[in-house]
Amino acid sequence: MAKFLTEDHMTAATEAMNNDSGFQNAMTGKTLGLQFIVSDGPGGDIDYYLSIADGSAVMALGSLDDADASITSDYETAQALSSGELNVQMAFMTGKVKVGGNMATLMMNQGLVNEFVRVQSGLDLEFGG
Repeated sequence: MAKFLTEDHMTAATEAMNNDSGFQNAMTGKTLGLQFIVSDGPGGDIDYYLSIADGSAVMALGSLDDADASITSDYETAQALSSGELNVQMAFMTGKVKVGGNMATLMMNQGLVNEFVRVQSGLDLEFGG
């Protein structure tokens, strides 16, 4: 079991996305970079990203140069989204998630984002401090 928002989580997520047929189908022919900024984590703020290009996905800690969009939330919201307890659209509409950057690119890739959320919610993660 990987701890949420650690290197082990990023490795497990990358492997899960690249081995999931639904996610593979959704990312075919797509290029997308998303920067995630999570505040108020147990160890402070955490930045990580999702990069999709050339038929593969990578999720890693750190910052992504030239990300298409940024998604900012607090730790509690990020945890609820990752576990599938909170719907992405509801989180956005209620202001729990802030989106910056190219909103049109994000909307055009909504199916891919939904697959990303589905795969993430299936990971065996340990949450909390």
